[in-house]
Amino acid sequence: MTNDKEADERQSFIAEARREQIIEATIATLDEIGYVNASLAQIAKRAGISTPLISYHFSDKNDLINQTLTTLLSEANAYVTERLKEGSTAREKLRIFIEARLAYQGTHSKHNVALIEIVFNARTPDNVPYYKLSDDGEDPVVYALEQLLTEGQASGEFREFDIHAMASAIQGAIGEYLADQYLIAMVSLETYCAEIFEIFDRATKADRR
Repeated sequence: MTNDKEADERQSFIAEARREQIIEATIATLDEIGYVNASLAQIAKRAGISTPLISYHFSDKNDLINQTLTTLLSEANAYVTERLKEGSTAREKLRIFIEARLAYQGTHSKHNVALIEIVFNARTPDNVPYYKLSDDGEDPVVYALEQLLTEGQASGEFREFDIHAMASAIQGAIGEYLADQYLIAMVSLETYCAEIFEIFDRATKADRR
């Protein structure tokens, strides 16, 4: 019985490792040739495996793309939420949030390209682009941002403002750096990060007069 259990665990581990390998190859493929050209054959080529092996682990390209999207979002969320634990005040957490979001973008360029390729090119079985889908569950990173803004208002660190509007503005400023290649070329990540924090530090700070 023990041997059977160990064998099952080993097989499960191997299967999970293979799935991760395929997802990483999918990210690389999306970065290199884009969503439209990212066939299972191209992904298999970069993973160094046969195309049928992908079909063993994922039902079809849509399933693989969905799992890749989940992985991309999960990894980004984990990075930011873990960093937020370092802050003790709302202001510190706001700085950390902006720095972490931009730092992740700066060190995971392939992941960012893959995410954009999926969101703006993938479609549901009903032919609805992913970017037009409504979000049934709140993004953990957005929730964390809204929570720290709420905490800041409650503690008196931040002035009164609409939480959703401010969170959207912050997210938008961060996302702009991801999407604008001209901006990336003209402004360093460190400079942009410092400027964005300065802007929103002033925008959120309570009036002490």
